[in-house]
Amino acid sequence: MTISVTGEQAAICARFGIEASGVGPEQIAGVAWSVRSGLVPVNGLRHEPAGDTSGWYIWAGEELSDDPGFFVPLHVEHLTRWRPEVVPYLALPPGWRFLLAPGHEDVWHDGSLLLA
Repeated sequence: MTISVTGEQAAICARFGIEASGVGPEQIAGVAWSVRSGLVPVNGLRHEPAGDTSGWYIWAGEELSDDPGFFVPLHVEHLTRWRPEVVPYLALPPGWRFLLAPGHEDVWHDGSLLLA
């Protein structure tokens, strides 16, 4: 599995003083269908990767649903077409979150994502 970090991803991580933790294009992210719709804001959170998963869960809109069908598995490479603006944030390490909207960026650490 090829895991790389783009210059843009490295720069975002450097801005927050953290080491980049890249994802491979064939790794799986949990992505809500709302991401493809263009709805804002776009939210992402990263748990620890396991197996072929990246640890990322990404959704759009204000609400995160607990419906078991809310997230669908998607290869990370497809996010370049679905929502290219999230790709620069995908090297944030496990335990980090982002929220993006036009003219707005919020990135923060959430230690609760690392609890077993």
